[in-house]
Amino acid sequence: MRIAIASDHAAFALKADLCAALAEWGHVVTDLGPDSDARVDYPDFGYKLAEAIAAGAADFGVALCGSGIGISIAVNRHPACRCALVSDPYAATLAREHNDANVIAMGARLTGIDMARACLAAFLDGTFAGGRHQGRVAKLSQPAI
Repeated sequence: MRIAIASDHAAFALKADLCAALAEWGHVVTDLGPDSDARVDYPDFGYKLAEAIAAGAADFGVALCGSGIGISIAVNRHPACRCALVSDPYAATLAREHNDANVIAMGARLTGIDMARACLAAFLDGTFAGGRHQGRVAKLSQPAI
């Protein structure tokens, strides 16, 4: 699979580790930055990741920041993205199965590396169940506001 990954400075080290894991697992990885742990703004990288997903440059995305909250909000501003903030493998599985999530978000200050790897593996192994979830997921990209 083609995986795009982005973070802020707080999650730079986690991003590097997950990039290595993804490559080890045989995926094509596009690292959208940042290139160091120098302070950056997570929305800039969340938007960049969302654009990569929307453009079809990646099959799935990985969004990382200190808590995972800010960058997931940024990614979800794009109607083509369904970004799920997870902290355990079961949530990652349900994000794919029930919500057809195409981006996983995690917080580097809240999720250890082993748990982050387990979440990512569960997310990538998951499949969308469709059925009763299909109509709900369709509404996510077309809010009735």
